[in-house]
Amino acid sequence: MLLIIPAIEIRSEHCVRRVSGLADTQYGDDPVKMVKLWRIENTKSLHVTDVDGAVCGRPMNTETVRQMVKAVDIPIELGGGLRTFDDVRRAFEMGVYRVLVSTMIIENPDDAKRALDQFGSSKVVAGIDAIDGRSAIHGWAETSGMTPLSVALNAKDLGFRRIVFTDVQRHANLEGVNLEALKQLAETTGLRITSAGGIRGLDDLLKVQELQRVGVDSVIIGRALYENKFSCQAIWRMCENENFPYTAKVNL
Repeated sequence: MLLIIPAIEIRSEHCVRRVSGLADTQYGDDPVKMVKLWRIENTKSLHVTDVDGAVCGRPMNTETVRQMVKAVDIPIELGGGLRTFDDVRRAFEMGVYRVLVSTMIIENPDDAKRALDQFGSSKVVAGIDAIDGRSAIHGWAETSGMTPLSVALNAKDLGFRRIVFTDVQRHANLEGVNLEALKQLAETTGLRITSAGGIRGLDDLLKVQELQRVGVDSVIIGRALYENKFSCQAIWRMCENENFPYTAKVNL
């Protein structure tokens, strides 16, 4: 079974989800309470994006991330604005379990290699974001001249062993998963692949699960989880509303 990793995006110390054509949609006020909520829901890992950091090119919500890490006993993966080796080092000093680097692979591969050598390929993973067949950089504000596959092959040469792949348009608009791109990345590189974004519900999840045989072993899901797109979540919410034993909301 795929590992399902809830996503938390932070802007100005608040939880948001970016929706194409709309202002950021706020799903929760307090990121620390949000990580506790996902822990109560028995998630095994969390993916956190510093949206301000991705846009500004340097980590911005560091104290918030530090508090999130301290609040739970599960691994937290952090991305957004990690452009140098020192950015990566400081992230690990905050206690995050794993970091995701993206723009660094294209613009600063020496630091990416240094981070891999220092912390290992299980702790430093490659983020590849696709817009119209090109790899996005600088928080999706620009595209490079490289295809996602070429970036993935370069990442493999540097020593990366996992790719977190996002089709940006599908991620933003909840349009479904780019199964063809996932399959191509997995089969061509031989790396482990995490699919990020585009999951709309159980049907999409099952389609991605069919790619486990080629190396797609996990999914990062944000909006669909927050909007209760899975039937099991609907049951949880009904129980919470009725205050049934063992499923009632916990005060955070």
